[in-house]
This record gives sequence, C-alpha cells and structure tokens, in this order.
Amino acid sequence: MSETADPSWGAGLPDRIRDAFDRAAALVTQDQVASIVTEFVNVPSPTGRELPLAERIVQLMDERGVEGHLMRIDDDQANAWGRLRGSNRNGGRVMLYAPIDTVTTGDAAYDSPVVGPMTTDLKTKAYRPRDGLLAGLGASNPKGHAACILAAAEAIRRADVPLEGDLLIAFGAGGMPANARSGGGRRNVGHGVGASFLIEQGVWPDVAVIAKPGWAVTWEEPGVTWFNLTVHGTHSYVAARHRLPYDNPIRSAARLVEALEEWFPQYSAAHAGGGIAPQGVVGGIDGGWDRTPSFVPATTVVRVDLRTHPAMTPVMAERELRTAVERIAAQLDIRVDVEMVLSIPGSDTGDDSWISRSSVAAWEALEGRAHEPERSLSGMTDANLFRRAGIPTARVGMPKVVEHDREVGFEYGMNCINLDDAVGFTRKLVRIALDTAMRTDAEIRSLSDGDGG
Repeated sequence: MSETADPSWGAGLPDRIRDAFDRAAALVTQDQVASIVTEFVNVPSPTGRELPLAERIVQLMDERGVEGHLMRIDDDQANAWGRLRGSNRNGGRVMLYAPIDTVTTGDAAYDSPVVGPMTTDLKTKAYRPRDGLLAGLGASNPKGHAACILAAAEAIRRADVPLEGDLLIAFGAGGMPANARSGGGRRNVGHGVGASFLIEQGVWPDVAVIAKPGWAVTWEEPGVTWFNLTVHGTHSYVAARHRLPYDNPIRSAARLVEALEEWFPQYSAAHAGGGIAPQGVVGGIDGGWDRTPSFVPATTVVRVDLRTHPAMTPVMAERELRTAVERIAAQLDIRVDVEMVLSIPGSDTGDDSWISRSSVAAWEALEGRAHEPERSLSGMTDANLFRRAGIPTARVGMPKVVEHDREVGFEYGMNCINLDDAVGFTRKLVRIALDTAMRTDAEIRSLSDGDGG
C-alpha cells in the first residue's frame, strides 16, 4: 500500500530530486518496515556471531531487487552490504550503515546475571506489545535502524529512481562496545570491527550516514577508553584474619569505586563541549575465586569505561584518570595500578559538512520545524571508524518509545520500536540518500563551497 507524499517533505530539493523522493517516500509503509524488522529480530546475532543474520540480510536484499553481498570476517562474523548502482562514475556515492549485533544473546543462562529477569523483549522473537509497536531483542537498537536502511533502499529501487552515483547500504558485525566472550578465538569482535573491515575491503563512499538511536542529527561522537585498575592487597584466609596482617583488596576496591563515582561527574563537566558530555562508569570488578569465598585475593581489578571528547586523545584520558586514581589512592592509603586496555578516539565531521547539512535539511523538512541538536551525548558508534578514515559521517535515528508520557527504560528502549517513527525515519533516509546519489561529485563540491543552492 502506498501513500501520497506530503509536498513539504521534499522542500529545498531540486525538482528532479524532489520528484524522485516523492515517489520513493510514498512507497514506505508500516507493513513494509515491520516485516523487515521482524526478519532481523528473529535471527539471533550476538556480538561475534552475526554470520546467520548477515546471510539472511543478503537474501532479503536479493528478494527486494537490491544487489546483495556477504563479506565474511571469520567463521562466525560477517558483514552484509548492498548496492543500487548509479549511471555516472562521477556521481555522489553515499552509504547508509547500521550495525546488526546485540550485546545480549537471548540466552537466559548468559544474560540474566547482568540484565535481570528475561522479559519477553529480551528474546529473539518479534512480537507486538500493542498496536503501533514492535518488540524483541534489538528491535530498536540496532536492528530496527538497520531494517529502515533496507526499507529505504527498497523504496528507492521500486520507485525506479535514476541515480547518478551509487547508493551503498551496509550492515556491520561487531558494533557493540564488547570484546569476545571467554573461550578462545579472536578477542576483537566488537568496537566497530565490521565497519573497519568494510572500508578496508573497498566498500568506500564519499559520505556516510549511520543509523542509531537519537531523533536529532549529530556529527560528532565521544571516544571510548577502557582501563583495568588493579588494587593490591594481601592474600590470606578467613581463619587467619585475626592472627596475620590483613589487607583485603576487595574492600579497598569498594572504597576506590565510591571515590571514582564522585569523580566521574567532575570529569564530565570539565570536558563537556558542543554536543558531547563524556561520561565514566565502573562496569565490573574481578577478585577472588568463584569456587570459594574463603580466601582473600592478592589483587582485585576494577574495570572502567571512560568516554572522551573528540578533542581528547586516549593518552590524555589515561593521564587524567591516572592523576585522579593516584590522588584517591594516597587519600585511602592503598596501591593501585592503572592500565589502558582499549582506546578508540572520538571524532567530529562538523555541522558545516555536506552530509551534516543534507541530513539536517531532511530532518527539518519531514519534522516541519527547526532542527535542535542533541546535547550531553556520551554514546559511541561505528561512525568514529568512518570519520577517522576520512569519510564525513552523520548520525541519524529514532527516539525511544514513550509510554505514559515518558521514555521507557534502557533495555526496553533498545528492544522496542514505534512503527510510525520507523516510517518517518525511513523517509528521512530516502531523502538523505537521494540528495547525494542524485547529484554529481562536482555539484556536491560546489554546494559544499557555498556556490549553489
């Protein structure tokens, strides 16, 4: 079923692009988007094991007339990517990208100790909690956003739009901030490994758009640094506590965590700028044997995620954390070693870039109001990998589902999508894609230099 396009949706576009957009936008429907989201949700794709979903996405692209490709990374991981070919080798090439992995697995034995009870939305089976909503593991983040990309490409293909340059759509493995689960194999299965491999293997656009949650357009993101803080103590035994020197590093670690929780907001306030307010958190503590609590360990490790402003390097973050830890350790009379174990710098495409301005124009046309940038962002995506490679990249997405006049909680927000929002978002993606792919590179460069309208 199609729908007549609102004349205001194409505002600001040249007539040839506006006419094509109107045709394609009218082909985007709730049923179309819901069917693709359901397909994505129903194939499990925990970080590091995305191959089955990537294979299914290639089949879905082929069924919808989009040239599909599978890009294996190893026996368990793969990207899927597709292309609508343009007629002009000098046409603008744009990529619509989303990751496809979920940090939880749908397996209660693995997930429940961290996420709590296994509610229905944490399972890899799509369902309708009420009219207009669709839920299931990853139904919003990332699978709903990825599904909207395929829906946008399908609409453009069905509208028989004459593209100048290629439209690339890509679905990446390993987008979550996570390493591999224990048990061997490659450790680096997350943090944008699929995005990095994609561009390394030649799937390279002029500009890119990443689809991730957040209603406004953003062009900058924080980086991420992880640290292991090793707190030292004395190995001992419960029956010897009253007879021998006693220095429990678990207790010291608890005191360190309390002090860090007071420091993180200070760090964030000191480095907030633009739309970024980088946060920090203690996300894990390792100490002692899980087979017995009778023995005090010699060390306990506190695991920290510290986000960084795009203007910061990972080394700058390390030095700042180390200074704070040294001060805290001196106050508490404890010994702590600091080691950085992961580092991905932040990035900034700039609000004046072509893809940022095109994305904002699409947002304003379909929302019917002036764009308002988001503030206090601390979430990182694969877009950092694109920007660091020199590809101007904007981020666009959908808002969280609202229930009883407020946003839903973290997990349900990841796993539930409002289908009206998804249709509107898909139309935004259609407009953004056509605004580049229906122009020549020379035209885009002239507009970027301010010489055109």
